[in-house]
Formats: sequence, structure tokens, C-alpha cells
Amino acid sequence: MKGDYQDLVDEISALLGAPATLENRDFGLIAFGAHDSDDDLAMDPVRTRSILTRKSTPAVRAWFEGFGITRATGPVRIPAAPDAGVFRGRICLPVRHRGVALGYVWLLDAEPGPAEDRLAAAMEVAARIGVLLADEAEAGADLSRAFRAVLTAGPGGPRDTATTALEAALGPDAQGLHALVCVAPWPTEDAPSVRAVPGAAAVCTVPWAGGGLCLAALVRLRSADALAPARTAAERLRGDAGGGAAAGVAVARRGLGELAGAHHEATSAVRAALAEPRLGPVAQWSDIGPYRMLAALPAGSQDPSVQALLRPAHTELARTAEVFLDCAGQAGRAAAALGIHRQTLYYRLSRVEHLSGLDLDRGEDRLLLHMALKAARL
Repeated sequence: MKGDYQDLVDEISALLGAPATLENRDFGLIAFGAHDSDDDLAMDPVRTRSILTRKSTPAVRAWFEGFGITRATGPVRIPAAPDAGVFRGRICLPVRHRGVALGYVWLLDAEPGPAEDRLAAAMEVAARIGVLLADEAEAGADLSRAFRAVLTAGPGGPRDTATTALEAALGPDAQGLHALVCVAPWPTEDAPSVRAVPGAAAVCTVPWAGGGLCLAALVRLRSADALAPARTAAERLRGDAGGGAAAGVAVARRGLGELAGAHHEATSAVRAALAEPRLGPVAQWSDIGPYRMLAALPAGSQDPSVQALLRPAHTELARTAEVFLDCAGQAGRAAAALGIHRQTLYYRLSRVEHLSGLDLDRGEDRLLLHMALKAARL
């Protein structure tokens, strides 16, 4: 499919005598023509960013959409805007199918500009691109539904049936090596297209704790020990999710038989990254330590020993106890980390024992308190 887009973009470039760029309706780069000009202004910051990062900024998108490109059915000329990094005017060829805008072909404008018959021919090519994009969108929606069904199905028959359907939708990809990536909170029910996520085989949104949404992406890998493609996808998606989001990466697996386990690992890693900033903003399941076990506890569960400590009035005591236990019970280290005198530390710890009913000289009580305080973060 990618080759088809590139061929059509090259056809438009040849028709109009200028390098063309194809983006989807979210301004994600799909294909671009070769650029062989020595004119630095031809590669203005907007076009350079689009090619290098495969997307445009919200400000650039708003500028272009302000000229009515989402509704246009023919070529739209857009003037230069140096303040926005657009040093050269543009010609936008809307890519539509059955009246719906699915993308845009962009060309740098120049006087006197392409002839009308050439523009008309280029619009016919854009219409062929629209057919491809529509077919891809339909296939992507089916794949997203199949992926979501596997991640949300109950164990046994329902999950097996959903997995079989996803295997059929993915074809040979289904038996490859993958890592599941989750990003939460995700701001919308819409998932990005597979094309927009580097290395992704399938993408969907699924329910998240508290009524929100999580984005899941199945990312292809070359080696189980090289998770860089999954981390790259996680970073990209976390940026798209906006501030406050975190990402989790599961252990690599071959095939789709253990997607439920991978989903648990990835979402657990997200919860750990949200609870413990030092683990994020992208956390791997293998790196989250005790949160691997704590994330298996029912949501909202709380040991009685920490109930009093978790009241707003005792926030400082809870923090003191956790830092002390993080420091393996070494009073000097804990006092330094908290920036308090050692006697103040001892006083606070005595208050912790009184409120929790635990004896911090006992290893089991220390373990219970430590795990209970960390579980409360989740």
C-alpha cells in the first residue's frame, strides 16, 4: 500500500513539476516527492518538520485549515506566513472520497503556477489516493475492532474466538514478534491509524480505570532483547496524548496467544509510571519492581495498617515512612533524603507505629507497611 501512495505522489509531482507531499487529515505524513532544489527557501521549516517528524504542529494545522481546506473540493492556494515558518505559499489538493476529506497533497506555490488542466489532472490523481485511503481506513477500523475484542474479551472461548479473528486480520504479521504498548489516560475514543504509529501492527482504545480510556498498540520487533521500536512508539503516542499521560511496555512475545498477559503487563507499567514518576514517563514491565505484584491487587484495595496514615492530615508521616523504608531502614540516609534531623525522623516513625499498629523493628511489619504505602499510590 505504501508503494501505491508513493507512486501516486510521484505522479502528481511529475504533472505539476514540483515535489508533492501527502498527509492524512490529521496532518500525519504518508509520502513525499524527491526534493532536488538548491533553494533553501523551498525547504521551509514547516515542510522540513513534516518530513523529519512525520507530522505538523497544531499551530501549522490551524493556519492551513483556516483557509477552508477541510471543505474544499478543488485546489486551494495558501499564502506564505513567515512568522509561522511558512516561507513559501502552498497549493493544497484536498484528497476526498464520497465527500469526506481524508488527506491533503501539498505543493510549494510559485508564479505563474501550474496550468489549470495540469491541476485538474492532479486532482484526478488525488481522487485515486482518496480511494486508497478509504479502503485503508475501513480495513484499519476492522483491525482495531478485532484487536479491542481480544483485549476486552473474557477468558476461554470468547478470547479464543477474538484471537482467531485478529490472527486472520493480521495475516502473516500475527505470528511475528511483538511488544504491547499502552498509553493512558488517552483523551479520545478515536485511535490513531496504524500508519501513524511507528512499527505498529494494530492499534485500538480500551477502557481505563475510573471511566477513562487507554490506547493499546501492538508494535513489531526484530529481537526480543531490542525494545527500541516499542519505546519509540510509546514516546510518540504519549506526546499525542498530552500532558499527564504515561506509557507502559510489556515483555516481547511471539504470536498472539498471550495478549491478555501482555495487556496486564503494559497497563501495570503505566500505573506504576503514573504512581512513581521516577519510573516513567515510559516504563517497561521488567523495570517496575514491586509494582509488578502490587498492580495485580484489586483496584482501590487498601490494607488497614495504612488507612490512618493516608488521611490528608498525616501525609508527611506517610512520606517519612516510605522514604525510611526505601532507604532500607537506614536512619541517616532517610533523614538526609527528607532534609530533617535524625531525632525528628525517630519522632515521626514513632507516630507511624502508633497510627498503623505496626512494629518497625519487625521485618514482616516493615514489608507490609512498605507494600501498603506503595499500593496506595496505584
